[in-house]
Amino acid sequence: MTVSVEDVSSSVVREYLSRKGLKRTIACMDEEHPRTTSSINNRSQLRQLLNIEGLYRNNKAQISPLKTLLEMIVKHHIEGLKNDQITISKSDSLQSAVSWNADSPAETPTVTSGTETENNTAFVISKQIKSRSDTREIRPSQSTLTSLLPKTDRAPSLNHTEDPSCDSEAYKHQPLTAALRNNESVLRREAEKTTSTTESTQRTRINRTRRGMIAGPIASTLQEANKKKPNRRLEVRQQLLGGELENKRSSDGLLGTGVHQKTSESGLSEINSADCLRGQRELWSAPDKVQREKSFEKVQQDTLTTTKVKSLARQKVALDVAEMVLDDIDDDEDLRELSRVSFQRAGTERSYAGRPMDQHTATELKVLLLGSSCFSVEWRNQGFAFSETHDLRYGIVQKKGGPCGVLASMQAFVLKKLLFENVESSNTGLQRLRPSNTTRRKVLASATAEILWRAGEEKQATIAINSGRNHFTPTGHFKSEGVFEKITCFTVDNIKDLQALLEQHIDQFETGVSGCILLTISAVLSRSIEKVRGDMDVPTATLIGAHSYCTQELVNLFLCGRAVSNVFDDDMELDSGHGNMTLLKGVKGPCDVGLLSLFEHYNICKVGVHLKTPRFPIWVVCSESHFSVLFGLQRELLTNRGQSMEFELYYYDGLANQQEEIRLTVSVGESALRCQDDDTELIPPLEHCIRTRWKNAIVNWNDTEPIL
Repeated sequence: MTVSVEDVSSSVVREYLSRKGLKRTIACMDEEHPRTTSSINNRSQLRQLLNIEGLYRNNKAQISPLKTLLEMIVKHHIEGLKNDQITISKSDSLQSAVSWNADSPAETPTVTSGTETENNTAFVISKQIKSRSDTREIRPSQSTLTSLLPKTDRAPSLNHTEDPSCDSEAYKHQPLTAALRNNESVLRREAEKTTSTTESTQRTRINRTRRGMIAGPIASTLQEANKKKPNRRLEVRQQLLGGELENKRSSDGLLGTGVHQKTSESGLSEINSADCLRGQRELWSAPDKVQREKSFEKVQQDTLTTTKVKSLARQKVALDVAEMVLDDIDDDEDLRELSRVSFQRAGTERSYAGRPMDQHTATELKVLLLGSSCFSVEWRNQGFAFSETHDLRYGIVQKKGGPCGVLASMQAFVLKKLLFENVESSNTGLQRLRPSNTTRRKVLASATAEILWRAGEEKQATIAINSGRNHFTPTGHFKSEGVFEKITCFTVDNIKDLQALLEQHIDQFETGVSGCILLTISAVLSRSIEKVRGDMDVPTATLIGAHSYCTQELVNLFLCGRAVSNVFDDDMELDSGHGNMTLLKGVKGPCDVGLLSLFEHYNICKVGVHLKTPRFPIWVVCSESHFSVLFGLQRELLTNRGQSMEFELYYYDGLANQQEEIRLTVSVGESALRCQDDDTELIPPLEHCIRTRWKNAIVNWNDTEPIL
């Protein structure tokens, strides 16, 4: 996916504001310039896109490193500007050391006689020597330029030592110096055009060389390299070892480190300087102005040709160097982390096309969920965060009352994943109830995927994600509350993509403040608004009832994938009189997770076999307008119908601030009848719910305070 310049620029600014702690400024920026799906939130990825890994490493090595990428970039360009100014100022000082008479028709230097001439000459030479010593730090020596150029391109009078007479002649012609500057600017523009076709390839290879991902140019002899890294094996073509490396040796027999590590831009500037020196000699020999202009054009053509040839040769050398392979890579810890994250993303993450929610869909969703009201604070601040209590690490914590039906349903499927799926034989049930943080996140994503996939009739599913910015401006009777406007929907048609997409965005469900709302919206959209209305006995009813409680329709949507209004098996026709029949819709087919209701104890409703005897020993318990979870560790208790049976059940309530494990021992059969207590007024409601499944069962709370 191509990232636009605007997205990268916005991400750089956001990274600066975030590192500086300017939260209100970020909020204003997000409001005026909202984030998009292509916005970059990873600092390492942003460094990689900006190609500033080298700047980052250099900054990291400083005593007082800069905190933001923007500051690093600005500092880099400021230092580059200072270097350019130093170069220009020193060049001007060289020109000021020359005594030049611009009005002379022959364009020759002004000549004086006697002692004045000697004094001026001594002054000019001393200025030239001082200026030459100053510029030695910013310009490569002539010996370096000579070693870089082929023998055919070297000027005849250029030696490995500097020639003062040659330089003194060069500085006698000020217009010529200005023309040479123009020549250098033309050469730079031509070099940029020549290398534009290979810019992306070269940039990738240079970055990989700098990070140590591929072998870079060798900075010392092969013997010294083998002493430092005896375990490295270099796979280099024989031509590169025998030819290219030998040609790169300097006059003292060692490989020039600075020459090998120069970028293509600095190499072009060196070539330009050497060619310009050769061009000076041709211009100096021209008898008149016209002839000098013709000679100058010839020098430009020859220099451009030489530049193109050397650019192609440099590209060939870069390709040869790229073929070098190192077995071990010496990267610092930060770069290793960057590479690992990049490779993991490339291998696991996938880009999915989302669609922003429009006002029409948002209006229908709000009416179906809430009617004319809004989400309460309890819903807006509730996610699926886990408990940190050692014995209750499997439990999802509920902050306040309201969305308990959604939380209990999710808790039931999380327990199913932990206890009965992908189970290792060495782990007991109690060990599986103490999962690691990684396991909990993975199980949460898997449980969410199962709920949404079942709601989508195992054909497709939709995930609602908070994009962080408004997609539409509410108009008409739609009352804005900052939830539906920010939602982006992703629809997938296979369970693997659904699982992968949820793992990418699981933070919004687990630690996000509106995770419960997002899951509810996702379940409704997976089922579709029309089908959810068709599932309910009263199509005008809402899924969130009075006091922000979950209705039975919403709980059934999570448990069995259909928002039916009843808990009995299949459908039921009710005669309402005068030949009118009312169809009441129930649960169709067995369920993986069951339901026990206190209303059945009071004969208000009847829970069918599909929910009472699920595939796994996990039940959502509806008691006193609150939903919690009851579960067992052995599936055998669902099939054992003996007259006498004793087994253990575990109870978890995320709202009760539970701090210890509640383990119940349930006795069924003749021995249970003899131990039955006649004082029924003190029986906890949970026991009544258990007895709707196991008649006349006796429950032992095992020294735990009964929940009344």
